[in-house]
Parts: sequence; C-alpha cells; structure tokens
Amino acid sequence: MSIRYRSTRGCADDPGIELSQALTAGLAPDGGLYVPTALPSIGAVDPQAPLSEVASHWLQPFFADSKLAEALPQLCRQALDLPLPRVDIGADGDQVLELFHGPTAAFKDFGARFLAACLGALREPNEPVRTILVATSGDTGAAVAGAFHRLPGFRVLILYPDGRVSARQAHQLGAFGDNVHCYRVSGSFDDCQRMVKQAFADQDLREQCAISSANSISLGRLLPQATYFAKGCAERAAETGRAVNLIIPTGNLGNALAAILVRACGGPIGRIVLASNANRVLPELFAQRRYQGRASVATLANAMDVGDPSNYERLAWLYPGESLFAAEIDAQSVADAQIKARIKAAYAEYGYVACPHTACALEVLARLREQGDREPWMLAATAHPAKFETVVEPLLGQTVPPPPALAALLAKPSSALPMRADYDQLRGELQAVAKT
Repeated sequence: MSIRYRSTRGCADDPGIELSQALTAGLAPDGGLYVPTALPSIGAVDPQAPLSEVASHWLQPFFADSKLAEALPQLCRQALDLPLPRVDIGADGDQVLELFHGPTAAFKDFGARFLAACLGALREPNEPVRTILVATSGDTGAAVAGAFHRLPGFRVLILYPDGRVSARQAHQLGAFGDNVHCYRVSGSFDDCQRMVKQAFADQDLREQCAISSANSISLGRLLPQATYFAKGCAERAAETGRAVNLIIPTGNLGNALAAILVRACGGPIGRIVLASNANRVLPELFAQRRYQGRASVATLANAMDVGDPSNYERLAWLYPGESLFAAEIDAQSVADAQIKARIKAAYAEYGYVACPHTACALEVLARLREQGDREPWMLAATAHPAKFETVVEPLLGQTVPPPPALAALLAKPSSALPMRADYDQLRGELQAVAKT
C-alpha cells in the first residue's frame, strides 16, 4: 500500500503529496495539518527489539515509496537511540513510561531528533538555508533547538510566552546560540502558535525564508512519537497478555495523537485518558460533545497551557462526527492545587518524583482508583522534574538534581530577544534573519 499525505482541510479525492514534501512543508498550504490518505495495519511489534528497530518496522508503511524509504533504518538508529524505561508504581500493576531521558529532558526529544535527521537527509547541496520556525509552551523549543543546533543548512527561530515557562525551561531555550534564535513573546502560547500559523499561511514569506515547522503539527514529530508507544505497550502487553490502558498528559494533543494513531493501526492499546491541566478544552469536548477553543490560562503544568490545540484537526479527521465519543477516549482536568497535592502524594506513596505534567496523569489515575477501577494503567511521564524545581522541590523538601545534559545547558549563558504578539514584527525578524 502506497501512502500519501493530504491536508485535514482537503477533499477526500485529493491524491495527496509524497512524505518528504509533507515533512519539508510542515503545514499544508490551506492551513490544515497533513494526514495519511490511509492507515496501515501494523499490529504489535517485537517487544524485545530496541526502539530503533521497532521504529523502523512501525514507520516503514508510512515511508514506503518516499525519498527516505531506504534511509529509514539509519534515521531511526541516529535519532531514536534513547532510553525508554518503565517504572512500576503502586500495587495494581500500574507503570510509568518515562519519556524524558533525551538530551533536553522531555519527551519531545524523540520527535525533534527524528525530524532533524529526516530534513538533514532530504537537504540538497545547493539549497538555501532553511528556517525552522517553532512556537513552544516550554519543552518543544529546547528539543528542536537541540536537534537542529549547528546542523548545516538550518537555522531555528523559537517563540515562547514570556514569563509562562519555568525558569530552567527559559534558560534552556536561550542557551544554544549559534544558529538558534530565541524570542520571548509578550503573550500566551496561543499567541505564539497563531503567529507561526500566520507565517506558514504567508506564501510570499515562505518562499523568501524557506520556513518549515517543527511543532507537533509536523508529521516528522507525530510519527516517531508513535513508535515509543508502540514499543512500550508491546512490552507491557507481552507481560500481561492484554491491551494497555494509557493516561497521557497533553496540551496540544500531539503526544496523545501519537498513541491514538498506534491503536488505530492495530497496536495493543485499550482505553486512553487525556490528562489536562486547568485548560479544560479537551475535557469539555468529551463532556459536552462539542469543541470550543479559547484563550489559554497559565498553570503549573505550563507545557500544557494550550487553549486551542492544533492537533484537534487530526483527532477530528481520525474520528469524524460522533464517532469520537465511542472511541474509548476521555479527558479530565487537573487544577494547580491538585497538581501540588499529587506530587507530594506520589512521592509519599511510591517514592516517585513527578513533574507537574506527569502529576496530572497521576491524579487522573488516583481518581480512577477511587471510582473502583482496578485495571492496570500505563502513564506517560513527559518531562524531568528537575526542569520544574521551583514547584517540585518545596513540595518534597529536597533538591532534584538535573540530569547531566540539562546541567550542562544550565551552566551556559542564556539570552532571548523581546517580541510583541504581533505578526508583522515576526515577519520582519524572519526576513532579517534570512538575510544573515
């Protein structure tokens, strides 16, 4: 089966484009997100194989007939050679799938490294320098910066909401230098995301500056993130003999979409619960059966401070109309006070140190247990707690040492330029940087 890619806003008879074109473009010309024209049946993978081999097998149908088909195994070895531990918690067979052991201590390292490897492999010798434009609510920007840092033929522009990421996240974002340009925007993540989408809709600008996306709107982020759910759930299913129920902290719906995609392709995944913070758009979607984007609010789980998730378009494409509400997907909201209480409780009960985002998943698990649910669950842990030391350490009464790669970045100087939440200013910056 040959898979091509078309916009979520396109027609069903659109023949689509080849994968490498979709990866390079990032966002479709009509503002939609690229999705496959068909989903392959993949099923379970070899639970004993390393992640790079699992990824190569799982991704092969999506890459078949593309320019990257032959290079796929090498791309997986290059980008996805990262630890993927599962940690037991409690007495009901629950586990945490830790996704934060990459170089910038967040799950987004998997997808960002893979996208960088793909775009690097696709680059022609005489191409102009390509600009990777990314909005971040905290972790995406550092992962993308780390993946593209000093990569020949690429520069990165990062937009983050000033004062709405943790101090260590902000330091990370501004510490790379070289070909990475960092801007602190006087607004919310939604403002940053809106400006990025405007840039991609600006055809003249795209031609002038050769811009590509590395947000979760990019297929090059979504597809590799699916592979760690394919492997982690295959391992757990081999142990239990049953499909794996997942709780996934989510804001922009990228990580959750990756797990949903694995299930749609036949992976051993059962129920899926999305753990949101006080930004309630997803819980309200499932409670009220209608989607209503809104302005985001600031929370302790800042990387999930998203009021209008971009990947909702992909969710609606996969489950059109009322079918979404029969798809064994739910969502729950967790307030800041509950995040704090759950960080303390998880350490007291399991000895587990969680970041505020992972604490949202732990709180949802606790609610399920209170309701009498005794099925085992797997929780996605999305970021290292040391990135949120001002929240976590006072609650635990002890320090949380940063992992070595994060410590090295924190030891470097850091700077970010101010920017208004104004598209014209972003456009001017992109044009100026493209001339350097």
